[in-house]
Amino acid sequence: QVQLVESGGGLVQAGGSLRLSCAASGRTFSYSVMGWFRQAPGKEREFVATITWNGGSTYYADSVKGRFTISRDNAKNTVYLQMNTLKPEDTAVYYCAARTDYTQSRVRITPGEYTYWGQGTQVTVSS
Repeated sequence: QVQLVESGGGLVQAGGSLRLSCAASGRTFSYSVMGWFRQAPGKEREFVATITWNGGSTYYADSVKGRFTISRDNAKNTVYLQMNTLKPEDTAVYYCAARTDYTQSRVRITPGEYTYWGQGTQVTVSS
């Protein structure tokens, strides 16, 4: 069982930055592909970014490419999402997700591919 706890959300003006963190419990973090998703009111949950076991591969949604950066620190069981040049359309609840797979480490972009989810952290970008 893996528990994920997000932090770092808040209210920021357009053009500003935030750094989200997701702390994972358990001993399987090093073998977990990690992802960030977001969900705005009235919309479906959408993919934001993903990172493989050792951070060797990352992949981003087109809407955040060049502005957001996903990274991880396996020694701290933590994955990060650095968000720069924020826009009002980035406003959403951001969720951290994990998929533990001892046999394969590749980017994964659909919610159904992930096993564990955090409770979410609200990000609000004002114009």
